[in-house]
Amino acid sequence: MQQIGFKQDGIQALAAPRIAWRTVAGIVLATAVVAICAHISVPLGFTPVPVTMQSFAVILLGLLFAPGPAFACLALYLMEGAMGLPVFTPHGAGGMAQLLGPTGGYLLSYPFAAALASLLYRRGGRRLWAAIGGGAVSSLLILACGFTWLGMMTHLHPGVLFAQSVAPFLPGDAVKVLAAALCAGALGSFRDNSRNRTL
Repeated sequence: MQQIGFKQDGIQALAAPRIAWRTVAGIVLATAVVAICAHISVPLGFTPVPVTMQSFAVILLGLLFAPGPAFACLALYLMEGAMGLPVFTPHGAGGMAQLLGPTGGYLLSYPFAAALASLLYRRGGRRLWAAIGGGAVSSLLILACGFTWLGMMTHLHPGVLFAQSVAPFLPGDAVKVLAAALCAGALGSFRDNSRNRTL
């Protein structure tokens, strides 16, 4: 009786993809950086939106990570906040209430803003001007989303809305963009030098 056999040539195609555990660990640790920056917060009396260092962290992480990991990092940060972890600014309700509150537009824009900064930075050859340009566009996206969200919630006149959700943050955001670009450049140079020393 002839035995029936079969080849297992195609089984290797079913192998699970490799997981970059260092990238995963970096993403998880980076959410802590955003949380720390969120707690560096100063409330303003005339607007429900406080001044925080969150946008600095969002831009910096966008410049340090590739677009995919940058998006994943900030998406994980929002998930942590939605679950009730104390990662959002203390000047808010916390949890889902904060995501759906007056500052929700800023928060929900973070994954997209980080990915956009990363994409523009890498397309510009990781030069300083590309970091500043990518960070500036990312910052404007955050402010635009915050403006739109707050407008839908409050139905304020656009001029009043601009004065509460955009204008107070423009000078500080310019400083944050420059600081994030310089930090990303310094960290990138340090990483390159470290690699060269190990070769």
